[in-house]
Amino acid sequence: MAKNNTVEKRNSILGMSFFGPALVLMAIFLFIPMILTLVFSFTDYFALNPSLTSFVGLDNYVALFKDRLFVQAFGNTILFVIIIVPLQMGLAFGLALFIDKISYCKTYFKISFFIPVVMSLAVVSTLWMQIYNAEGILNTLLGWIGIDPQPFIYSAKQALPSIAFMSIWQGAGYQMLIFLGGLQAISPSLYEAAEIDNASAWAKFRYITLPALKPILIFVFITITIGAFKMVVQPMVMTGGGPSYSTYTLVYDIYQTGTVNWEIGTASAMSIVFAIFVIILTIIQNKITKDKEE
Repeated sequence: MAKNNTVEKRNSILGMSFFGPALVLMAIFLFIPMILTLVFSFTDYFALNPSLTSFVGLDNYVALFKDRLFVQAFGNTILFVIIIVPLQMGLAFGLALFIDKISYCKTYFKISFFIPVVMSLAVVSTLWMQIYNAEGILNTLLGWIGIDPQPFIYSAKQALPSIAFMSIWQGAGYQMLIFLGGLQAISPSLYEAAEIDNASAWAKFRYITLPALKPILIFVFITITIGAFKMVVQPMVMTGGGPSYSTYTLVYDIYQTGTVNWEIGTASAMSIVFAIFVIILTIIQNKITKDKEE
């Protein structure tokens, strides 16, 4: 009995020796910053003069929703998500179906579609700035088919959709590989049985492919949504949040407020509001997908 207790104690110590460093790192870089963010959100903490910090209660939160720029940034972020999620999912799914059906050059197409994913967002954004230029390749192609040059990222109306299009191109390759893995995991015998029953291509897609990919579709939907809400590099590099703050997003606003203006209290309140919104959205997504599964 004593020997068993010694072995269990040794195993517990060994387990903690592996788990302990990770827990310390999580506490330093995750848990403590989260607690500090919550605390600072109720103060007027200014990083350049922290000695004058005082408790302001909910003043930061009240001021946020009276701030026209914050409200606009919030709306821009929602619009970006609405554009990105269905189009990027559709493109990734379509590319996966295409690669799954072809019988030649599969590796070439997979690599070609995945290359943008591993490229730095700053590099991709700089590249697309040249593509969107008034004399860039995109306007040249439009000119060949009789369409006047477009301002793209230099127009308040076109800037956000233009950045969204670039983001879809850059990120779809990752979700494509996830969908492709799911497609290749479906048993061929299911399609063979459908062939025997003279099922149409649409029937096979609807009753075999989609149900088999349902968990993957939900996973991709959630990951694209979260990624879209975190957009900051693209507008920072391509437009600086303009023109007329049309590409100024919530995360960009938090960055500007906290690291440029040093208003840590206000930036912390923004972060808390953003976190609460994402949590509520995630709960709604989980509820909707759970109901559909049942």
